[in-house]
Amino acid sequence: MKDHKKFIFYVSTLISIIACGSDNASTQDIIGSETDAETNNLVLSSNIMVNNGSLPSTYTCDGEGISPNLSWSNPPTDTKSFAVMMHHDVAPGDSHWYWVMYDIPSSTTAINDNETIGQMGSNSVNDLNEYAPPCSQGSGDKLYTFSLYALSDSPDLTNVNNVGRNELLSAISNITLDTVTLSVSYQRNNSTSSTACEKVQLSVSQAGFNDVNVTCDTEFAYITSDTYPSHDLMNGITGTNEQIPVPAVNYSAPIKLSPVIASSKTTIDAALGVAINGVPIYDYSSQGELDIYNYDANSDTVKLGQLDNCGGHAGRGDDYHYHASPDCMLDAMTNKSADAIIGWAYDGYPLYGHTNPDGSQINLGDLDVCNGQNDNDFGYRYHTSEQAPYIFQCLVGEVDTNILPRVSPLSGNNSNVRADLTPPQDGVENLKHVISDSGTRTMTYTYQGQEYYVSYQVSNQTNCYDFEQKTVSHGGIIETGTFCR
Repeated sequence: MKDHKKFIFYVSTLISIIACGSDNASTQDIIGSETDAETNNLVLSSNIMVNNGSLPSTYTCDGEGISPNLSWSNPPTDTKSFAVMMHHDVAPGDSHWYWVMYDIPSSTTAINDNETIGQMGSNSVNDLNEYAPPCSQGSGDKLYTFSLYALSDSPDLTNVNNVGRNELLSAISNITLDTVTLSVSYQRNNSTSSTACEKVQLSVSQAGFNDVNVTCDTEFAYITSDTYPSHDLMNGITGTNEQIPVPAVNYSAPIKLSPVIASSKTTIDAALGVAINGVPIYDYSSQGELDIYNYDANSDTVKLGQLDNCGGHAGRGDDYHYHASPDCMLDAMTNKSADAIIGWAYDGYPLYGHTNPDGSQINLGDLDVCNGQNDNDFGYRYHTSEQAPYIFQCLVGEVDTNILPRVSPLSGNNSNVRADLTPPQDGVENLKHVISDSGTRTMTYTYQGQEYYVSYQVSNQTNCYDFEQKTVSHGGIIETGTFCR
């Protein structure tokens, strides 16, 4: 995020404002000019909006009217509490405010959708201690600013009956260690593309995946992650290829905002979409492009024992992805339900679970060859299933396969170490994947009574990892190397 600047507080200005009893003091009036401030390190972000981006309608009077999620990092070491505010400058010296929250504990690093932490102050819309969703009556974009304050103490509001924005700004003027803002705009009657963007954003934020970011342009919503899930992974595999999951930083999955059914179906030897936790989704096969009308048990990753108990595994590039229902991700979702979207195909259509969104059973024959069916809201939707093909195996919508992302394979100073790894014949036993307290990630397994392993830790080079391994593929010798994305 672009660095912000510390505010310098001018006592004389503050005294003048208080003496005048201004009810509409702007941020500039109370906390002075920003031009001579020092650079700060406090960072404010959200997984449903970006600085200078748009405010999803869900958080306005045109939607659910709930407060949005925020997260932050790098507060000053002496921080004792935080405060959050949201305001809109109507005119110089005249601000409306929609959200005032303070006494947020210093251990807090995030606020979820529609969550209150600490004390809620009043808004200027109805003077109640609650979030007031913006409901602009004028035309054009309106700018709304979220402000986070890192405080050296809790504000003293003992003699204040109604804590609004101005009252809180006055109370924290001498205890603010650092502050940062995030500004977004909103225009009533947004376009269809904006609504589609919000649906993708909400599918991620409502599930609670705060480490996944969603941004949009006029054509695509981009789900950006490191593809490394927070759930348990790799355990339960017997048909291992001796690969181990390694993060793929800034993997950006493009989801079409205006999907259109194509004249022919698409199958590719790559991801067909992405789960809402940022993990890519492939078809059921381990052998590249499919004959979508003829199931091949010899390439079925489920039947071959290649998947973990979460429906995924590490591919040839040591990249983690799903080939079947992402069960561990589903268990971690805060909005787990039949109507929750669990992923998006690259053609722009959503992915649901084993049942219809209303909870009713999907009957045999309801799903087409791509494992989907018509949908009243989106035009079409995909599903997971207990039987093959388990998840979408082809795309029904128009898609430009030339722009679809692929995780870059690892490259390093000893290319042979991670090359030519093949699944040991007849499989392995006792495969376990663990992450130590120091961050080292190790996968151990047994083959014909012998112990083997692959282990790595973060290198001192950016996006690089120091490996040590003893693999079946390479005859059980111990090999080392540094590999990077």
